[in-house]
Amino acid sequence: MGEKVYGLLGRKLGHSWSVPIHAALGCADYQLIELEPAQLEPFLARRDIGGLNVTIPYKRDVMPFCDVIDPMARAIGSVNTLTRRADGKLYAFNTDAAGFCWMAQRACIQLAGRKVVILGSGGASLTAAACARRLGAREIVVISRSGENNYGNLDRHADAEIVVNTTPVGMYPNTGAAPVDLSAFPRCKGVLDVIYNPRRTALLMQAEALGIPCSDGLPMLVAQAKAAEEHFFERSIPDSENERILSMLRRDATNIVLIGMPGCGKTTVGEALAALTGRDAIDIDARIVSRAGCSIPEIFAQGGESAFRALEREETAEAGKLSGKIILTGGGVVKDSRNYAPLHQNGRIYHLIRDLHVLPTDGRPLSQGADLAVMWVERAPLYARFRDAVIQNSGTIQETARLIWRDFCENSGT
Repeated sequence: MGEKVYGLLGRKLGHSWSVPIHAALGCADYQLIELEPAQLEPFLARRDIGGLNVTIPYKRDVMPFCDVIDPMARAIGSVNTLTRRADGKLYAFNTDAAGFCWMAQRACIQLAGRKVVILGSGGASLTAAACARRLGAREIVVISRSGENNYGNLDRHADAEIVVNTTPVGMYPNTGAAPVDLSAFPRCKGVLDVIYNPRRTALLMQAEALGIPCSDGLPMLVAQAKAAEEHFFERSIPDSENERILSMLRRDATNIVLIGMPGCGKTTVGEALAALTGRDAIDIDARIVSRAGCSIPEIFAQGGESAFRALEREETAEAGKLSGKIILTGGGVVKDSRNYAPLHQNGRIYHLIRDLHVLPTDGRPLSQGADLAVMWVERAPLYARFRDAVIQNSGTIQETARLIWRDFCENSGT
Protein backbone atom coordinates (compact mmCIF):
# COMPACT_ATOMS: atom_id res chain seq x y z
CA MET A 1 0.00 0.00 0.00
CA GLY A 2 1.22 3.53 -0.78
CA GLU A 3 1.14 6.60 1.41
CA LYS A 4 -1.83 6.88 3.73
CA VAL A 5 -4.20 9.85 3.83
CA TYR A 6 -4.42 12.01 6.96
CA GLY A 7 -6.41 15.20 7.28
CA LEU A 8 -9.44 17.23 8.29
CA LEU A 9 -12.62 16.37 6.40
CA GLY A 10 -15.22 19.06 5.89
CA ARG A 11 -17.16 20.98 3.26
CA LYS A 12 -15.75 24.53 3.45
CA LEU A 13 -12.71 24.65 5.69
CA GLY A 14 -10.95 27.98 5.14
CA HIS A 15 -8.35 28.67 7.81
CA SER A 16 -7.83 25.76 10.20
CA TRP A 17 -5.59 25.32 13.23
CA SER A 18 -5.66 21.55 12.74
CA VAL A 19 -2.77 21.43 10.25
CA PRO A 20 -0.18 23.09 12.56
CA ILE A 21 -1.46 21.14 15.57
CA HIS A 22 -1.08 17.77 13.85
CA ALA A 23 2.24 18.79 12.33
CA ALA A 24 3.45 19.58 15.86
CA LEU A 25 2.25 16.12 16.92
CA GLY A 26 4.36 14.55 14.18
CA CYS A 27 1.80 14.05 11.38
CA ALA A 28 3.54 16.04 8.65
CA ASP A 29 1.19 14.79 5.89
CA TYR A 30 -1.98 16.11 7.54
CA GLN A 31 -4.04 18.12 5.04
CA LEU A 32 -7.39 19.86 4.57
CA ILE A 33 -9.89 17.77 2.60
CA GLU A 34 -12.96 19.59 1.27
CA LEU A 35 -15.73 17.36 -0.08
CA GLU A 36 -19.30 17.82 -1.26
CA PRO A 37 -21.90 15.49 0.32
CA ALA A 38 -22.06 13.23 -2.74
CA GLN A 39 -18.32 12.62 -2.47
CA LEU A 40 -18.41 11.29 1.10
CA GLU A 41 -19.28 7.63 0.45
CA PRO A 42 -16.70 6.96 -2.29
CA PHE A 43 -13.99 8.83 -0.35
CA LEU A 44 -14.64 6.89 2.86
CA ALA A 45 -14.42 3.63 0.93
CA ARG A 46 -10.77 4.32 0.13
CA ARG A 47 -8.37 1.74 1.52
CA ASP A 48 -5.56 4.25 2.01
CA ILE A 49 -7.27 6.22 4.77
CA GLY A 50 -4.88 6.51 7.67
CA GLY A 51 -6.69 8.94 9.92
CA LEU A 52 -9.28 11.67 9.47
CA ASN A 53 -10.78 14.32 11.66
CA VAL A 54 -14.33 15.27 10.71
CA THR A 55 -15.87 18.68 11.17
CA ILE A 56 -19.14 20.46 10.38
CA PRO A 57 -21.33 19.46 8.58
CA TYR A 58 -20.26 15.81 8.38
CA LYS A 59 -19.93 14.65 12.01
CA ARG A 60 -23.16 12.67 11.74
CA ASP A 61 -23.21 12.10 7.98
CA VAL A 62 -20.12 9.87 8.05
CA MET A 63 -21.53 7.47 10.65
CA PRO A 64 -23.41 5.16 8.22
CA PHE A 65 -20.13 4.47 6.41
CA CYS A 66 -18.24 3.40 9.54
CA ASP A 67 -17.79 -0.26 10.49
CA VAL A 68 -17.14 0.23 14.21
CA ILE A 69 -18.36 3.20 16.28
CA ASP A 70 -16.96 3.79 19.75
CA PRO A 71 -19.64 3.67 22.50
CA MET A 72 -18.95 7.25 23.64
CA ALA A 73 -19.30 8.53 20.08
CA ARG A 74 -22.54 6.60 19.66
CA ALA A 75 -23.86 8.01 22.94
CA ILE A 76 -23.03 11.55 21.82
CA GLY A 77 -24.51 10.93 18.37
CA SER A 78 -21.62 12.25 16.31
CA VAL A 79 -18.03 11.37 15.44
CA ASN A 80 -15.00 13.52 14.70
CA THR A 81 -12.22 10.95 14.24
CA LEU A 82 -11.94 8.09 11.74
CA THR A 83 -9.15 5.59 11.20
CA ARG A 84 -8.79 2.49 9.08
CA ARG A 85 -7.18 -0.29 11.06
CA ALA A 86 -5.15 -3.27 9.88
CA ASP A 87 -8.34 -5.36 9.66
CA GLY A 88 -9.57 -3.04 6.91
CA LYS A 89 -12.46 -1.67 8.98
CA LEU A 90 -13.22 2.02 9.41
CA TYR A 91 -13.34 2.88 13.12
CA ALA A 92 -15.07 6.01 14.45
CA PHE A 93 -14.50 7.96 17.68
CA ASN A 94 -15.45 11.28 19.25
CA THR A 95 -12.26 12.81 20.65
CA ASP A 96 -14.04 16.14 21.27
CA ALA A 97 -15.16 14.51 24.52
CA ALA A 98 -11.57 13.97 25.64
CA GLY A 99 -10.78 17.54 24.60
CA PHE A 100 -13.68 19.01 26.56
CA CYS A 101 -12.78 17.08 29.71
CA TRP A 102 -9.15 18.22 29.50
CA MET A 103 -10.21 21.84 28.96
CA ALA A 104 -12.33 21.76 32.12
CA GLN A 105 -9.66 19.95 34.12
CA ARG A 106 -6.94 22.36 33.00
CA ALA A 107 -9.02 25.36 34.08
CA CYS A 108 -9.65 23.68 37.47
CA ILE A 109 -13.39 23.84 36.82
CA GLN A 110 -15.21 21.06 38.68
CA LEU A 111 -18.47 19.80 37.19
CA ALA A 112 -19.12 17.01 39.71
CA GLY A 113 -22.20 17.67 41.82
CA ARG A 114 -22.94 20.97 40.09
CA LYS A 115 -25.71 22.32 37.89
CA VAL A 116 -24.44 22.90 34.36
CA VAL A 117 -26.12 25.20 31.85
CA ILE A 118 -25.10 24.57 28.22
CA LEU A 119 -25.80 27.36 25.74
CA GLY A 120 -26.66 25.96 22.31
CA SER A 121 -28.13 22.67 21.11
CA GLY A 122 -25.86 21.60 18.22
CA GLY A 123 -23.16 18.96 17.99
CA ALA A 124 -20.80 20.66 20.44
CA SER A 125 -23.67 20.87 22.92
CA LEU A 126 -24.18 17.10 22.71
CA THR A 127 -20.48 16.58 23.47
CA ALA A 128 -20.57 19.00 26.40
CA ALA A 129 -23.64 17.30 27.85
CA ALA A 130 -22.09 13.84 27.53
CA CYS A 131 -18.91 15.04 29.23
CA ALA A 132 -20.85 16.76 32.00
CA ARG A 133 -22.63 13.47 32.68
CA ARG A 134 -19.32 11.59 32.67
CA LEU A 135 -17.82 14.12 35.08
CA GLY A 136 -20.72 13.76 37.52
CA ALA A 137 -22.77 16.92 36.99
CA ARG A 138 -25.80 17.06 39.30
CA GLU A 139 -28.07 18.59 36.65
CA ILE A 140 -27.61 19.47 32.98
CA VAL A 141 -29.78 22.05 31.20
CA VAL A 142 -29.49 22.82 27.50
CA ILE A 143 -30.52 26.34 26.48
CA SER A 144 -31.75 26.75 22.90
CA ARG A 145 -33.44 29.58 21.05
CA SER A 146 -36.91 28.02 20.96
CA GLY A 147 -36.86 24.97 23.26
CA GLU A 148 -38.45 24.53 26.67
CA ASN A 149 -35.36 26.13 28.22
CA ASN A 150 -34.50 29.24 26.22
CA TYR A 151 -32.90 32.66 26.50
CA GLY A 152 -36.23 34.17 27.53
CA ASN A 153 -36.52 32.12 30.72
CA LEU A 154 -32.94 31.95 31.98
CA ASP A 155 -34.17 33.16 35.35
CA ARG A 156 -35.45 29.64 36.12
CA HIS A 157 -31.81 28.51 36.03
CA ALA A 158 -30.26 31.29 38.10
CA ASP A 159 -28.84 28.59 40.39
CA ALA A 160 -26.51 27.31 37.63
CA GLU A 161 -22.92 26.87 38.80
CA ILE A 162 -21.22 26.12 35.47
CA VAL A 163 -21.94 27.90 32.16
CA VAL A 164 -20.78 26.34 28.88
CA ASN A 165 -21.05 28.21 25.59
CA THR A 166 -21.28 25.98 22.52
CA THR A 167 -22.83 28.65 20.25
CA PRO A 168 -20.84 30.73 17.73
CA VAL A 169 -21.88 33.99 19.42
CA GLY A 170 -18.74 36.09 19.92
CA MET A 171 -16.63 34.19 17.40
CA TYR A 172 -14.35 35.92 14.88
CA PRO A 173 -15.12 38.06 12.94
CA ASN A 174 -18.23 39.01 14.94
CA THR A 175 -16.38 39.57 18.19
CA GLY A 176 -17.66 41.57 21.13
CA ALA A 177 -21.04 39.82 21.49
CA ALA A 178 -21.99 37.45 24.31
CA PRO A 179 -24.81 34.88 24.34
CA VAL A 180 -25.74 35.73 27.95
CA ASP A 181 -24.94 38.15 30.75
CA LEU A 182 -23.27 36.21 33.56
CA SER A 183 -25.08 38.32 36.13
CA ALA A 184 -28.03 36.00 35.37
CA PHE A 185 -26.06 33.27 37.21
CA PRO A 186 -24.96 34.72 40.57
CA ARG A 187 -23.74 31.29 41.79
CA CYS A 188 -21.54 30.70 38.76
CA LYS A 189 -18.21 29.04 39.59
CA GLY A 190 -16.86 28.32 36.10
CA VAL A 191 -17.29 29.34 32.45
CA LEU A 192 -16.20 27.26 29.47
CA ASP A 193 -16.40 28.63 25.92
CA VAL A 194 -15.63 26.30 23.00
CA ILE A 195 -14.73 29.32 20.80
CA TYR A 196 -10.96 29.75 20.37
CA ASN A 197 -10.85 32.81 18.10
CA PRO A 198 -10.74 35.31 19.72
CA ARG A 199 -8.66 34.13 22.66
CA ARG A 200 -11.03 35.92 25.03
CA THR A 201 -14.65 36.27 23.98
CA ALA A 202 -16.88 38.91 25.55
CA LEU A 203 -18.30 36.12 27.75
CA LEU A 204 -14.83 35.15 28.99
CA MET A 205 -13.85 38.76 29.60
CA GLN A 206 -16.91 39.18 31.80
CA ALA A 207 -15.93 36.00 33.67
CA GLU A 208 -12.41 37.41 34.12
CA ALA A 209 -13.81 40.68 35.46
CA LEU A 210 -15.98 38.76 37.94
CA GLY A 211 -13.08 36.55 39.04
CA ILE A 212 -14.75 33.37 37.75
CA PRO A 213 -12.41 30.57 36.52
CA CYS A 214 -12.80 30.22 32.76
CA SER A 215 -11.31 28.79 29.58
CA ASP A 216 -11.55 29.33 25.85
CA GLY A 217 -11.77 26.38 23.45
CA LEU A 218 -8.16 26.13 22.27
CA PRO A 219 -7.17 23.62 24.98
CA MET A 220 -10.10 21.47 23.84
CA LEU A 221 -9.00 21.70 20.19
CA VAL A 222 -5.44 20.70 21.02
CA ALA A 223 -6.41 17.85 23.35
CA GLN A 224 -8.90 16.35 20.91
CA ALA A 225 -6.21 16.40 18.21
CA LYS A 226 -3.79 14.54 20.48
CA ALA A 227 -6.46 11.95 21.23
CA ALA A 228 -7.16 11.61 17.50
CA GLU A 229 -3.46 11.01 16.79
CA GLU A 230 -3.47 8.27 19.40
CA HIS A 231 -6.22 6.53 17.42
CA PHE A 232 -4.52 7.20 14.07
CA PHE A 233 -1.26 5.53 15.08
CA GLU A 234 -2.45 3.33 17.97
CA ARG A 235 0.08 4.79 20.37
CA SER A 236 -0.04 6.77 23.59
CA ILE A 237 1.08 10.42 23.55
CA PRO A 238 1.97 12.11 26.87
CA ASP A 239 -0.38 14.86 28.08
CA SER A 240 2.64 17.18 28.26
CA GLU A 241 2.33 17.48 24.46
CA ASN A 242 -0.98 19.28 24.98
CA GLU A 243 0.74 21.99 27.00
CA ARG A 244 3.68 22.28 24.61
CA ILE A 245 1.48 22.73 21.55
CA LEU A 246 -1.02 24.97 23.32
CA SER A 247 1.81 27.27 24.42
CA MET A 248 3.18 27.41 20.86
CA LEU A 249 -0.22 28.26 19.38
CA ARG A 250 -0.95 30.89 22.04
CA ARG A 251 2.36 32.62 21.37
CA ASP A 252 1.86 32.58 17.59
CA ALA A 253 -1.70 33.92 17.79
CA THR A 254 -1.37 36.55 20.53
CA ASN A 255 -0.93 40.18 19.53
CA ILE A 256 1.76 42.40 21.03
CA VAL A 257 -0.01 45.67 21.87
CA LEU A 258 1.91 48.86 22.69
CA ILE A 259 0.33 51.69 24.66
CA GLY A 260 1.87 54.77 26.23
CA MET A 261 2.19 58.56 26.22
CA PRO A 262 2.46 60.38 22.87
CA GLY A 263 6.10 60.25 21.78
CA CYS A 264 7.13 57.42 24.12
CA GLY A 265 8.44 55.36 21.19
CA LYS A 266 5.58 53.05 20.28
CA THR A 267 6.12 53.39 16.54
CA THR A 268 9.90 53.02 16.53
CA VAL A 269 9.84 50.18 19.06
CA GLY A 270 7.08 48.54 17.05
CA GLU A 271 9.17 48.71 13.89
CA ALA A 272 12.12 47.17 15.75
CA LEU A 273 9.83 44.41 17.07
CA ALA A 274 8.57 43.73 13.54
CA ALA A 275 12.17 43.36 12.34
CA LEU A 276 13.03 41.14 15.31
CA THR A 277 9.99 38.85 15.09
CA GLY A 278 8.92 38.92 11.45
CA ARG A 279 5.44 40.04 12.51
CA ASP A 280 3.38 42.73 10.81
CA ALA A 281 3.09 46.03 12.68
CA ILE A 282 -0.40 47.55 12.58
CA ASP A 283 -0.29 51.31 13.25
CA ILE A 284 -3.78 52.45 14.27
CA ASP A 285 -2.98 56.13 13.76
CA ALA A 286 -1.75 55.35 10.23
CA ARG A 287 -4.99 53.49 9.54
CA ILE A 288 -7.00 56.48 10.76
CA VAL A 289 -5.07 58.83 8.47
CA SER A 290 -5.56 56.48 5.50
CA ARG A 291 -9.26 56.19 6.17
CA ALA A 292 -9.82 59.92 6.72
CA GLY A 293 -7.65 60.98 3.80
CA CYS A 294 -5.99 63.69 5.88
CA SER A 295 -3.51 64.08 8.73
CA ILE A 296 -4.35 63.75 12.42
CA PRO A 297 -3.93 67.52 13.05
CA GLU A 298 -6.38 68.11 10.16
CA ILE A 299 -8.88 65.64 11.68
CA PHE A 300 -8.67 67.58 14.96
CA ALA A 301 -9.01 70.91 13.16
CA GLN A 302 -12.08 69.78 11.22
CA GLY A 303 -13.99 67.71 13.79
CA GLY A 304 -12.24 68.12 17.10
CA GLU A 305 -11.05 65.38 19.42
CA SER A 306 -14.44 63.63 19.39
CA ALA A 307 -14.21 62.97 15.64
CA PHE A 308 -10.73 61.53 16.03
CA ARG A 309 -11.72 59.33 18.99
CA ALA A 310 -14.68 57.90 17.04
CA LEU A 311 -12.35 56.87 14.19
CA GLU A 312 -9.82 55.55 16.69
CA ARG A 313 -12.45 53.39 18.36
CA GLU A 314 -13.53 51.86 15.04
CA GLU A 315 -9.98 51.15 13.86
CA THR A 316 -9.01 49.73 17.25
CA ALA A 317 -11.99 47.36 17.10
CA GLU A 318 -10.88 46.08 13.68
CA ALA A 319 -7.18 45.78 14.55
CA GLY A 320 -8.01 43.90 17.75
CA LYS A 321 -9.68 41.11 15.78
CA LEU A 322 -6.35 40.21 14.16
CA SER A 323 -3.99 37.55 15.47
CA GLY A 324 -0.22 37.35 15.71
CA LYS A 325 0.37 41.05 15.01
CA ILE A 326 2.09 44.01 16.64
CA ILE A 327 -0.53 46.68 17.31
CA LEU A 328 0.63 50.27 17.80
CA THR A 329 -1.91 52.55 19.47
CA GLY A 330 -2.21 56.29 19.85
CA GLY A 331 -1.32 57.87 23.18
CA GLY A 332 -4.94 58.56 24.08
CA VAL A 333 -6.45 55.18 23.18
CA VAL A 334 -6.89 54.52 26.91
CA LYS A 335 -9.19 57.54 27.30
CA ASP A 336 -12.08 55.43 25.95
CA SER A 337 -12.62 52.33 28.10
CA ARG A 338 -14.38 50.68 25.15
CA ASN A 339 -10.98 50.23 23.48
CA TYR A 340 -9.81 47.81 26.16
CA ALA A 341 -11.87 44.79 25.13
CA PRO A 342 -10.74 44.65 21.48
CA LEU A 343 -7.08 45.09 22.47
CA HIS A 344 -7.31 42.54 25.30
CA GLN A 345 -9.29 39.88 23.43
CA ASN A 346 -6.25 38.66 21.45
CA GLY A 347 -3.42 40.66 22.96
CA ARG A 348 -0.80 41.10 25.65
CA ILE A 349 -0.65 44.84 26.35
CA TYR A 350 2.68 46.56 27.03
CA HIS A 351 2.86 50.02 28.57
CA LEU A 352 5.95 51.84 27.28
CA ILE A 353 7.29 54.44 29.73
CA ARG A 354 9.79 57.13 28.82
CA ASP A 355 10.97 60.25 30.66
CA LEU A 356 8.42 63.05 30.07
CA HIS A 357 11.19 65.56 29.41
CA VAL A 358 12.25 63.81 26.20
CA LEU A 359 8.79 63.26 24.71
CA PRO A 360 8.43 65.05 21.33
CA THR A 361 5.27 67.08 20.69
CA ASP A 362 5.47 67.99 16.98
CA GLY A 363 2.43 66.83 15.01
CA ARG A 364 0.62 65.79 18.19
CA PRO A 365 -2.44 68.05 18.66
CA LEU A 366 -3.01 67.26 22.32
CA SER A 367 0.68 67.47 23.25
CA GLN A 368 1.46 70.84 21.68
CA GLY A 369 1.29 73.54 24.32
CA ALA A 370 0.14 71.02 26.92
CA ASP A 371 1.65 70.33 30.31
CA LEU A 372 2.76 66.73 29.82
CA ALA A 373 3.04 66.24 33.59
CA VAL A 374 -0.66 67.06 33.93
CA MET A 375 -1.47 64.75 31.02
CA TRP A 376 0.51 61.97 32.72
CA VAL A 377 -1.38 62.39 36.00
CA GLU A 378 -4.66 62.07 34.07
CA ARG A 379 -3.62 59.10 31.96
CA ALA A 380 -1.38 57.06 34.29
CA PRO A 381 -4.29 55.24 35.98
CA LEU A 382 -5.85 54.58 32.57
CA TYR A 383 -2.64 52.99 31.27
CA ALA A 384 -2.47 50.92 34.46
CA ARG A 385 -6.01 49.68 33.84
CA PHE A 386 -5.18 48.53 30.29
CA ARG A 387 -1.69 47.07 30.65
CA ASP A 388 -0.42 43.58 31.29
CA ALA A 389 3.22 44.66 31.68
CA VAL A 390 5.36 47.81 31.98
CA ILE A 391 8.47 48.31 29.84
CA GLN A 392 10.91 51.16 30.46
CA ASN A 393 11.97 52.62 27.12
CA SER A 394 15.19 54.15 28.46
CA GLY A 395 17.84 52.24 26.48
CA THR A 396 18.20 51.77 22.75
CA ILE A 397 15.16 50.95 20.62
CA GLN A 398 16.58 47.48 19.95
CA GLU A 399 17.08 46.84 23.68
CA THR A 400 13.47 47.80 24.40
CA ALA A 401 12.22 45.56 21.59
CA ARG A 402 14.24 42.63 22.96
CA LEU A 403 12.86 43.22 26.49
CA ILE A 404 9.29 43.06 25.16
CA TRP A 405 9.95 39.96 23.07
CA ARG A 406 11.60 38.14 25.98
CA ASP A 407 8.65 38.89 28.26
CA PHE A 408 6.18 37.96 25.52
CA CYS A 409 7.81 34.59 24.88
CA GLU A 410 7.75 33.83 28.61
CA ASN A 411 4.18 34.93 29.31
CA SER A 412 1.99 34.74 26.18
CA GLY A 413 1.77 30.95 26.04
CA THR A 414 -0.31 30.49 29.19
